[in-house]
Amino acid sequence: MSPAMTWVALVVASAVCFGLKLAGHLVPEHWLAQPRVARTAALVTVALLSALVAVQTATTGRHIVVDARLPALLVAAIALALRAPFIVVVVLAALTAAGLRALGMS
Repeated sequence: MSPAMTWVALVVASAVCFGLKLAGHLVPEHWLAQPRVARTAALVTVALLSALVAVQTATTGRHIVVDARLPALLVAAIALALRAPFIVVVVLAALTAAGLRALGMS
């Protein structure tokens, strides 16, 4: 792909994102106040974040991999379940991944 095409794609994607954001602000407020819409919006946020975490944890390129990231995610989930502060969750997950990588797990 040429640099010019990359810039065109970037500008078009930015315009689409801006349009979606603007459309969200133009939706009447009483539509968003309905319980079904609020519940759906909350679930979509959780689903998108979960999908992002799953893809970033268990894939490399087009391949599914099991490496030090998966146990680190498990440690983070347990720490969150135990209501540890966020910084503690991050440090525990990082230490787990670093420790497993030091032991030879890629």
